[in-house]
Amino acid sequence: MAMQFYASPEQIMRDRSEFARKNIARGRNVVVMSYADGVLFVTENPSKALHKVSEIYDRIGFAAVGRYNEFENLRAAGVRMADLRGYSYDRRDVTGRAIATAFAQTLGSIFTVETKPYEVEICIAEVSDTPATDELYRITYDGQAQEEPGFLAMGGQTDVLTRMLKERHSADMSLTDAVRLAVEAIASVGGEGGKPRTIDPNQLEIAVLDRARPGRKFRRITGAALTPLLAPVPAEVAEPAEEAPAAPATGEATSAGESAAATETSAEDIAATSGEGGGQGSGEGGAASSGDGDAGEGSQP
Repeated sequence: MAMQFYASPEQIMRDRSEFARKNIARGRNVVVMSYADGVLFVTENPSKALHKVSEIYDRIGFAAVGRYNEFENLRAAGVRMADLRGYSYDRRDVTGRAIATAFAQTLGSIFTVETKPYEVEICIAEVSDTPATDELYRITYDGQAQEEPGFLAMGGQTDVLTRMLKERHSADMSLTDAVRLAVEAIASVGGEGGKPRTIDPNQLEIAVLDRARPGRKFRRITGAALTPLLAPVPAEVAEPAEEAPAAPATGEATSAGESAAATETSAEDIAATSGEGGGQGSGEGGAASSGDGDAGEGSQP
């Protein structure tokens, strides 16, 4: 009689975790961050039909990385749940925290019960009146949910992206600065030899939750609206070389010339006077001693 294969629960959970992490790391990165006017979603997505960033409800956005069919099922379930709650009670009763909790419960049950866990990592973002009160929730493949402070990165090599965002992210930055930072962070990984790469604008999927927009806050940024956001920063204008002091005005030049001439004349008069006095003294002394009056004149300069 063949004996049934046995594996400890710890080994089963470890294998499932490794399986899910490995496949999630193969996906393209997603960056979500809060900025002055809302919440920004940026990801690399070559497909124009299959979106990794979508809307859940009025003030709530959704972003995911991993297997598309699995996180799309979760997104559709979240939309249905939000619509039902908003219709039954009030639209203000639909919160990002409630949706994130529902996703965490679902993913936790699948990870524990099912043979294969979902290969997804999800972000639920809710925009508020100020950047300080925006809410970003990360839900992992095993049902763990945690609130992130202002920004998060999902996918492969998230340590590099998180380090860059932590150093340069600011809650009061503009949309242009936020988009450039997110794109730079995504392009910093995945290049040949570990070098940064260039991402074509057509390969980017960018959306925002605009806090100043009435009603539904979610909107996508594409085409002509995206071009100025990705335009390179113009080089700083070089500082002009230090200029020589300006020439004095005509009146000032004349006064300075006259002053210099007067100074030279006074010096000549003083020198002449000194020479005459010295010559006379020498001449008189020479005449008294030798009787030659021309000796004193000969000693003048």
